[in-house]
Amino acid sequence: MNKTRYSFNTLRKIKTGFGEAQYYSLNKLYEETGKNGSRLPNSVKILLENILRNIDGSIITKDHVNELVAWTPSMLHKVELPFKPARVLLQDFTGVPAIVDLAALRSAVKRMGGNPDWIDPLIPVDLVIDHSIQVDVFNSSSALKKNTELEFKRNQERYEFLHWGQNAFHNIRVIPPASGICHQVNLEYLAKVVQSTSQNGGTVVFPDTLVGTDSHTPMVNGLGVVGWGVGGIEAEAGMLGQPLYILTPEVIGVKLFGELPLGTSATDLVLTVTEILRRKGVVGKLIEFFGEGLSGISAPDRATIANMAPEYGATIGYFPVDAKTLDYLTYTGRSPDHVELVECYCKEQGLFRTDDTPNPLFMDVVELDLSTIKSSISGPKRPQDRVNLHDIKKNWQMNLQAPLEKHGYNLLKDQLKKSVEVKFPDGRQIKLQHGDIAIAAITSCTNTSNPKVMLAAGLLAKKAIEAGLTVKSHIKTSLAPGSKVVTDYLQDAGLLPYLERLGFHVVGYGCTTCIGNSGQLPEPIAKAVVEHNLILASVLSGNRNFPGRINPHTKASYLTSPSMVVAFAIAGTVEIDLENEPLGRNSEGLEIFLREILPTETEIEALMLHARNPEIFQTEYENIEISNDEWNHIKGGKDEVYMWKETSDYIQEPPFLKEMKLKTEPIRSIKDARALVMAGDSTTTDHISPAGSIAIDSPAGKYLIERGVKPTDFNSYGSRRGNDRIMTRGTFANVAFRNLLAPDKLGGWTVHFPSGEVMRIFDASKRYLKDNIPTIVIGGKDYGMGS
Repeated sequence: MNKTRYSFNTLRKIKTGFGEAQYYSLNKLYEETGKNGSRLPNSVKILLENILRNIDGSIITKDHVNELVAWTPSMLHKVELPFKPARVLLQDFTGVPAIVDLAALRSAVKRMGGNPDWIDPLIPVDLVIDHSIQVDVFNSSSALKKNTELEFKRNQERYEFLHWGQNAFHNIRVIPPASGICHQVNLEYLAKVVQSTSQNGGTVVFPDTLVGTDSHTPMVNGLGVVGWGVGGIEAEAGMLGQPLYILTPEVIGVKLFGELPLGTSATDLVLTVTEILRRKGVVGKLIEFFGEGLSGISAPDRATIANMAPEYGATIGYFPVDAKTLDYLTYTGRSPDHVELVECYCKEQGLFRTDDTPNPLFMDVVELDLSTIKSSISGPKRPQDRVNLHDIKKNWQMNLQAPLEKHGYNLLKDQLKKSVEVKFPDGRQIKLQHGDIAIAAITSCTNTSNPKVMLAAGLLAKKAIEAGLTVKSHIKTSLAPGSKVVTDYLQDAGLLPYLERLGFHVVGYGCTTCIGNSGQLPEPIAKAVVEHNLILASVLSGNRNFPGRINPHTKASYLTSPSMVVAFAIAGTVEIDLENEPLGRNSEGLEIFLREILPTETEIEALMLHARNPEIFQTEYENIEISNDEWNHIKGGKDEVYMWKETSDYIQEPPFLKEMKLKTEPIRSIKDARALVMAGDSTTTDHISPAGSIAIDSPAGKYLIERGVKPTDFNSYGSRRGNDRIMTRGTFANVAFRNLLAPDKLGGWTVHFPSGEVMRIFDASKRYLKDNIPTIVIGGKDYGMGS
């Protein structure tokens, strides 16, 4: 297609290690439009190149380019701009319903006499199965094997459907279970930073961009890749070649300078960034990091910070490409030719940062002196509620006495120090009190992608063992690496055995505790929590700690670094001053303090060579799509249209397209509506559409029992997102959700009007539907925060 009729004359040649290629030159665009774009934020430059390259004269026009090339920090005029991502990233919780929708579209097209093959992704789609593993077995050398066996047993039907999907659709690649977390696989393998495609008999190179159906997609911003999380409908539109529309971006710069103090980590930095930016208010804005401080921050550290963009409220948390990016691409096994391409292209386009690069222009700037960062922990219910580590005891005691309406549980002052005796079937007896830790999990993409903090955890475990410290056996300890590479370098460094001796055995490769796949607590502990209103804690190296998310029986959850997860597991409680109180005593009764076993910077750096080994990355990712034998033996069928099963409790054809006609009904006004839900402030996506456990007495639980499903086989809401019959019953069913219309009850209740009857939200919605009464949801401040 000849684009010069309605485009700009910006196509230029570039020499790469792969040969000569073409690219759409931003410098030539600046010349042609008379704009000085050299100090545009890099994130804006990438969006600008995307629109320039995809001009088609109808949907994407020169006007769109002219709007964005004229971007200034003070720009008040906003327009919708079309964006076509280079690829789409899915995880299985959100990916299954996306593929269900595409399958439903094929069914609808066939019913109307069309060709089902018309429905096919036009851009590459990678679906990483990473959210289905649960921590059923822990503190055991067989945990990985047994948890994986349970995963395949529970999810056989979903996996058969995904096998059908990868066969039926031409551009969908599935990364099998037990490979890693989608964001870490994205960093280590999928992300190219610079992509290429064939065009008019030649090769065109351009920035790697994506959208993903997981809110932590911005993690890849740490490599200089623009990408963010979207809903399923947007992702499906992108797959089918439609542009996604974004408003003219507002970009806030975060200037980093100084150096992190010894003993602090990227986790401490990101918890501080989250606190600062959430307080400032950056919802819907692009964050771009700049300043000389970047030169001391590795790509994994940057990815740790970018990962939590949803927690500080931004669309992205972008880091520009520089020498640290090239270093990461090299030691993660990318080819020398590709690394050369990234460097050459980014320098040509003005996308490569050095310490001498002029600072971009931003609508606002936040400055952060890295030397002020302190060891941190966040909780007990929001990522932005950061606490200095030495203040955790005081913070815990304050939160324990907080009123009911603030934290969702009632506690009398005379109960604060009560101790409960718990008896186990094997004869063990333990005493638990408020603040004791029930779950200690090294989990989630935030930290398990970062070798420095993972090696620090292993070193701390080694020193703890050598000092004679242990972890109480009732604490649910787990290690869920983001990829198999992590296990490799922990083994090579000789640290994995020490983690295992403290109970941190590998339980699976995927998103576990952080998504709510923590599994059940031992029955005697869960029973004690319910009967005695115990406020037990979870400590995890994750990015989310919303109420009810981690586990329904741990009402307080704290985020911290992997090494501090190990430390708290040893202490056994969050009611401790780790600076001035001992972690524990050894067998001789000697007090051991955290400061005595903290690894030094020198010790950590000495082990980094084990993680900076291209061979382990190349070995783990070679043929990863067929690396899992159990996955390979699943039969999914090769029909062009999916054969829906009425008996399925996992995969159902959604109702929206079953009665679809070519002529649509006109949109009607909402009149005489009733309030179904009135949500308070900080209502998260976990409250609205939970991904975790399904309660037996919930509408979804009752539905499954009526269909003969045993509670032990409920799996999770996330795993059943391909079934609208479960998800409609699960809306607002989070055990910690409080509807202000029925403030005395937790877990998805409302008041039906005008009868005044208190009932489940799902039941009320059905009743209103039967009476043809529309309903509305009223949200408070930060409604929908999270995903």
